[in-house]
Amino acid sequence: MSSSILIHTVRVYGFRALKNIEVQLSQTTVLTGINNSGKTSFLKAMQVAFGNRLFLTHDDFFIEDNSHVDRIVIDVLIYPVDESGEIDSEFSEDWEILFTTNRIRFTKDGRAYIPLRTVVKTDPVTGRIYTKQYILEQWIDFKFGDDKYWYEFEDGKEMSFVFEEIPFFYIDAQRDILEDIKLKSSYIGRMLSAIEYNEDDIEEIERQIEKLNTTAVERSDILKTVRDTLNELDPAMDGHSRGIEVTPFTKKIRDLSKGLTINYGDDDRTFSMEYHGMGTRSWSSLLTLKAFVELFKKNSEKKEKVYFPIIAAEEPEAHLHPNAQKKLYMQINGFVGQKIISTHSPYIAASAKLSEIRSFYKKADDVECGQIDTTELKPEWKRKIKRQVVHSRGEIFFSKCLVLCEGETEEQALPIFFKKYFRYSHSEVGIDFVGVDGYKNYMPFLNLAVGLNIPWIIFSDNDQDGSVKTDVERQVRKKGEELLSNVIFLNNGNDFERELLQNGYEKEVKEAILSAKEYANEHHRKAQEQKDKEKIDGFDTDKLYNVMIGGKTMYAPLVAEAIVASGNDLPTNVVELFEKIKEILQLEVRSA
Repeated sequence: MSSSILIHTVRVYGFRALKNIEVQLSQTTVLTGINNSGKTSFLKAMQVAFGNRLFLTHDDFFIEDNSHVDRIVIDVLIYPVDESGEIDSEFSEDWEILFTTNRIRFTKDGRAYIPLRTVVKTDPVTGRIYTKQYILEQWIDFKFGDDKYWYEFEDGKEMSFVFEEIPFFYIDAQRDILEDIKLKSSYIGRMLSAIEYNEDDIEEIERQIEKLNTTAVERSDILKTVRDTLNELDPAMDGHSRGIEVTPFTKKIRDLSKGLTINYGDDDRTFSMEYHGMGTRSWSSLLTLKAFVELFKKNSEKKEKVYFPIIAAEEPEAHLHPNAQKKLYMQINGFVGQKIISTHSPYIAASAKLSEIRSFYKKADDVECGQIDTTELKPEWKRKIKRQVVHSRGEIFFSKCLVLCEGETEEQALPIFFKKYFRYSHSEVGIDFVGVDGYKNYMPFLNLAVGLNIPWIIFSDNDQDGSVKTDVERQVRKKGEELLSNVIFLNNGNDFERELLQNGYEKEVKEAILSAKEYANEHHRKAQEQKDKEKIDGFDTDKLYNVMIGGKTMYAPLVAEAIVASGNDLPTNVVELFEKIKEILQLEVRSA
C-alpha cells in the first residue's frame, strides 16, 4: 500500500516562455539550462497549478505570431509511491480519503493515478483572468509540439482542487533573511506571527523583561537622566499618569518578534546578519523555509493527517562558494516532500543523481526538456558519465552546443580558429569545445548530450588505418544511425597535427615551435635564435609532426595563433565544422 505520493509529470502550455513542454519529476529534480530557457517559468507554472494565482497577468500568456495564446494549461500527474519511493499500484487509505475516489483514475493494468488540469483564460468582455480546474478522464500520450493535445482533448470533469496537505513553497533567487524578518508574509514572518505562549509563561517572561529593563536603566546614568527629565512631562501636562517608563527591551511578549535579530559567527565572535554577506543571508533565508516545512510536518503528525510539501527553489546557489553549493544541495535534498531546484551551478548539477537532472533547451520559439534515461545505462556507464563528464566538465549542462574532439590539441586550437572565423568568442554564444581524452571515450558525452537535448558535433581524427573512424561511428550509431551526420572527420590517415601540416601550414608550425623556445641568457638570445631557426627550417614534415606530438598542449594554441596571424584561410575541415555550428545555432559572422 502506498505510503506517500509523487508529482510524476507536469505538462505546460502557453505560459511565459513555455509553449508546449512535458517534464517528468523525481523526488528531487534539478533543472539546468542557460538563462531564459524556461526554468523559472516552469516553477511558476507549478505554483499556478497548486494554488497561488494572484501574480497572474496578461503578460504570462505565451506570445505567438505577435499575439498571446488564448489559454494557459497545466496538467499534473500524481502517482502513489511506496516507502522506497517506487511507484505503487494504489493510494493509501489516507490519501484516497483526501483525493476522493471520483478523482482517482486507473491504467489498463490497474495502476491508480490522479490527472489534474488547470486552465487559465481571459474573459473576452471584462478582460479578467480566471481559472478553472478539472479532473481529466484519462492521462493520454503527449507529443512535443502537438497543440491538438491542449485543444481537442476534453478537459474532463470540472472540479477544483486545493489540497492543504500538498502545500507549494516557492523561494526565489532574490532572498534575504533581513528582508524576510521584516515581512509578515515571509516564511519566518509567518512563524514569528504564530508564536504562542500559555498565560503562566507570558506572566513569567514579562516579569523577567520588567526586571531586566529596571536593571538596565538603574545602571546607566544616561537612561536614568532621560527617565528623570521626561518625568517632568507629567506635572506640565497636569496629568495623573504613572509617569515615564524607559524600556530598552520590549515590554510585552507580543512585541518580541519586532525586535528579533539573528546573529551568526565563529566560536569567538558573532555578528548580526546585517554585517554578513549575501551568501550567508540568502542561505539563512532558505533554511528558514526548511524550519517552516518541518513545523507543518509536526502539526500534520499531531492531527494524524497526510502531508506532502512541494518545494521549488530558484538558484539556491546564489552568492555561495562551490563547496557551500554542494552542501546546500544535500540540505535541500534532505527536505521532507518533493523538491525542484533550478540552477546555473555545475556543482549542484554534479551533486545530483543523473536520474534527477532535467535540461531545458530553448529551440527556435519553444523550449524542450531533456533527461538521461538511466534505465538503459549499465552501472559502469553511469560511473563514467559522472566521473568523465559531470565532475570534470559540469559547464556542459549549460551549453548551447558541444563540440567533442579527441584531445587537448583541438580543444585549445578550435576556440582560437572560432574567434577568427566568427569574429567573436565561442563563450559569447554558449559553445563548448571538449576534449574527451581519446577516440574511444565519446560515449559518456553522447549519452549526456543526447539525453539532455544539447546539440553536439564530433570533430574526429581519422588515423590508424581507418580504425578510429570505424570506432567513432560505432559509438554514434548506438544513439541513432541518423546522428552520423553530426560527425566531421579529418582527411583519411590524419590526426589534427598531420591535418595542419598537410593543409600547408608548415611555416606557421615552425614559427610556433620557435616562439616556444626559452633562453636562459638574454645576452646570447639573438645568436641562439638564429641557430634554432636554421635548425627548425631544416625539419621535414615528419620531423615537424614529431615535435608537435611531443608538445601538444604547448604548441596547439601557438600554431593556431600563428595561422590566424598569417591571414591564410583556415583548414578546410575546420571551416566545415564552423558552418555546421552556424547552421545549428543560426549564427551570424560578425562583420569586420
